Amino acid sequence: MVNYKISVISYLNSIPFVYGLNVSSISKSLNVQLDYPSVCADKLINNVVDIGLVPVVVLKDYPSFKIISEYCIGANGDVDTVCLFSNVPIQDVQKIYLDYQSRTSVELLKILCREHWKINPLFKQSKIGFENKINKNTAALIIGDRAFHAIHKYEFVYDLSKYWTKMTGLPFVFACWISNKEISKGFLLEFNNSLKRGISNIQESLKNEYENIQLKNNADDYLNNKISYILDDEKRKGMNLFISKIK
Repeated sequence: MVNYKISVISYLNSIPFVYGLNVSSISKSLNVQLDYPSVCADKLINNVVDIGLVPVVVLKDYPSFKIISEYCIGANGDVDTVCLFSNVPIQDVQKIYLDYQSRTSVELLKILCREHWKINPLFKQSKIGFENKINKNTAALIIGDRAFHAIHKYEFVYDLSKYWTKMTGLPFVFACWISNKEISKGFLLEFNNSLKRGISNIQESLKNEYENIQLKNNADDYLNNKISYILDDEKRKGMNLFISKIK
């Protein structure tokens, strides 16, 4: 069987997928790399990997890339790990630091500012430690597991997935399994079976990765009730609408 290089998001929400791949019949043919989302995208774009659990924003600029799975990282309402944090109400925010680990969430934030909140803040690129710059009229977008730690630190928390659903009536898709080349049908069948096994055994996947989970008390609720893994028709509608709104 052909060996494939795969980049997977290194957050709590991908643990069931990683577990499914690790215990699958194709595990020995996989080179699984754990990266934060923007790096997953870079690796796929630059042909460093063949498959990635990649921010859906890449489909805007790389229409030849293909979604190869009916599974994703999505949410229908609050997701808890993609939030704008501020000490003032959204209408008073003048500057926003954009999480360097993100691509899709950055574009989602820009859409919400433009179309939902009707504000025009200054968007600033960030680097490690940008969270410490939240002060007065300056807010920050924080994604992934780090957002859990920020929830109780700031007076205002705006969950982007929640506001997307409020604005559109549709769920949001943060990342999909995408390839930059043709993948054999036989492999794709086993690949999707592996992902299905992972999300069907969330408790087992958490137990397997227990030592690597920082937020042990929240993990079960988060994976079962916040993250939605099935890329159904409603999610595809939401994803296509999102891509059409990116400027």
